[in-house]
Amino acid sequence: MNSLLLTGGRVIDPANRLDTIADLLIRNGKIAAVGTEAARQTPSDAERIDVRGLVVCPGLIDLHVHLREPGQTAKENIASGTLAAARGGFTSLVCMPNTSPAIDNAGTVALIHDRAKRDGVVNLFVAGAITKNIAGEELAPIGSLKRAGVVAITDDGHCVQNNELMRRALEYAKMFDLPVMDHCQDYSLVTEGVMHEGRWSTSLGLQGWPAAGEEMIVARNILLAELTGARVHCQHLSAAGSVDLIRAAKRRGVPVSGEACPHHFTLTDSAIAGSEKFWAADGKQVFSVPGALGELPVWPAYDTNFKMNPPLRSAQDREAILAGLVDGTIEILCSDHAPHCDFEKEVEFDYAPFGITGLETELALSLMQLYHAKRLSLADLLGKYTVAPARLLNLAKGTLSIGADADVTVLDPDCEWVFERSATASKSANNPFYGWPLKGKAIMTIVGGKQVWSARPEAAMAA
Repeated sequence: MNSLLLTGGRVIDPANRLDTIADLLIRNGKIAAVGTEAARQTPSDAERIDVRGLVVCPGLIDLHVHLREPGQTAKENIASGTLAAARGGFTSLVCMPNTSPAIDNAGTVALIHDRAKRDGVVNLFVAGAITKNIAGEELAPIGSLKRAGVVAITDDGHCVQNNELMRRALEYAKMFDLPVMDHCQDYSLVTEGVMHEGRWSTSLGLQGWPAAGEEMIVARNILLAELTGARVHCQHLSAAGSVDLIRAAKRRGVPVSGEACPHHFTLTDSAIAGSEKFWAADGKQVFSVPGALGELPVWPAYDTNFKMNPPLRSAQDREAILAGLVDGTIEILCSDHAPHCDFEKEVEFDYAPFGITGLETELALSLMQLYHAKRLSLADLLGKYTVAPARLLNLAKGTLSIGADADVTVLDPDCEWVFERSATASKSANNPFYGWPLKGKAIMTIVGGKQVWSARPEAAMAA
């Protein structure tokens, strides 16, 4: 039997409300024992790793990732994207369907599964499209997608504008017990907006993307979830009004949920004006965390690495997202990892594509803004990366229960480091956090009992 014993770590398992110093035994790819039983059951030939001073938790899950395969592999592919995930501490990903061709049929789902089995170093789950070719005009074969193994449906990157079509999608999704994840964007309100509509869009002469363009669709989704009883998950929330709407809906028992990305609760729209203008309304630097290393790097105005959809919003919106994470309105954290080639981003701000990479920085940014800033306990933060996404997607993941798959993340929440462009595993480098002082880092990533990444020099890394 293949056995691995992690000794002396702080074991945190939000699914089982466990937070204690203990040993963890992995045997034949499964969790075999936690605590005193671990040492007792460990075979004499088992590999032993001392993780004292580190946190051992269920493998982190990111349910919102763009891996660009098939069709856009100059930006990313399954091999590079899953390696970036492993370096970030993630053992499971859900890839979005806005590929070329779109993941809107069983054959393409099978292709992704085959490529993941061949090239992936972490678990890869697939989200299928709501509509054919993500065009928002005709429903994709949702039943066939379910049988092919998708865990959710979404037109992410696009938003279904036809309310009747969205209602039918929810009714079918409920029949097949699939959550519907929606990119909330009302095109008639957003039009050609490229950044948050407000003071800075006016100052910089860029067309604004109003918060109401997100809030309108969040409200629509809540009404349709209430009407159909289907589960609706609102992706990458950025606006204060969206948080308020979901908070009120959840109090009424509507089956709606939301997620937040670290860039939306770390940055504000003032970042687009350049580092010298990057200030919150109270005059303090927005990026400020106790114990962080050094100073922020300097960046110019109109840096396209700060262009994402939905856009960076005001300091008030940022605070509302943080408040929603703290009170549980927003249950899930994710990256919206969206790689692009350098030449695509190295154009005028208006013409650059939306999106940034995030798999290797999201854990540190979340730890800094939520845990080190004393907004959330470590267990509550980790729950948003483990048990919460697993529950939404009905995955047998996100737990250290005996017999569960041995997907484990070992992290150091106090590790101080600087993210360098040369260190990324992603094919793309469209990330605004290069050169930033970060605090918190994955030290080891274990998938199915196998180490696929380790920051320790004596351990082999996934190739």
